[in-house]
Amino acid sequence: MGRAFQNRKESMAKTAGQKTKVYSKYGKAIYSVAKSGGPDPDGNLALRSLIDKAKKDQVPTHVIEKAIDKASGAGGEDYAEARYEGFGPGNCMVIIDCLTDNGNRTIKDVRQCFTKTNSKIGSTGTVSHMFGHQAVFAFKGEDDETVLENLMMADIDVTDVELEDGIITVYAPHTEFFKIKTEFADSMPEFDLEVEEITWVPQTYTEITAEEDIANFDKFIAMLEDCDDVQNIYHNADVIRG
Repeated sequence: MGRAFQNRKESMAKTAGQKTKVYSKYGKAIYSVAKSGGPDPDGNLALRSLIDKAKKDQVPTHVIEKAIDKASGAGGEDYAEARYEGFGPGNCMVIIDCLTDNGNRTIKDVRQCFTKTNSKIGSTGTVSHMFGHQAVFAFKGEDDETVLENLMMADIDVTDVELEDGIITVYAPHTEFFKIKTEFADSMPEFDLEVEEITWVPQTYTEITAEEDIANFDKFIAMLEDCDDVQNIYHNADVIRG
């Protein structure tokens, strides 16, 4: 599996020094999901999953509770989802998911990230057809065959199970996310899920080797992460540093 797991770990490391911004993004996402699907995690599976993810990323309980309490009240902000696609530095493919209360501001900010790094923003569908919208679970282990067998016995549609460097990664259609999460809790509680998310997995990777492209790629990602409305960044870049 390698790359997807490594990208996740690198992303967590990069954001560790920007806790306030991370908390803000989680707060906005939790508020939006609770507002649209209800503030009770037991009845809102998307909210429960997001809270679990926030806790894994060490978001304080008071940040989570404040966002849910805010969503329980009348009025408040009205956030809309926005997705942008295009080609980043070195011609890598990029998908950017946002939550915004001002679409004009968001597209302006995202477009600037592309423009200032010799990249090209595209229209909807420009690159997403080259990604799979999948549920991904990753955890330490060695017996990938038993994991696959357990999931199949539970009548779960699994795309692939890979073992690499002591890390087992399960790929499945995004619609199977909650069934898989439940199955791990019920029949395989010994595994500590380090990654459990619905994400965009690239079908192919683009190697970035030129120093100028690597510098622009780092700048591109940093600029996007600084945008308040950007929630998630997916790409197929395989950066080869000297």
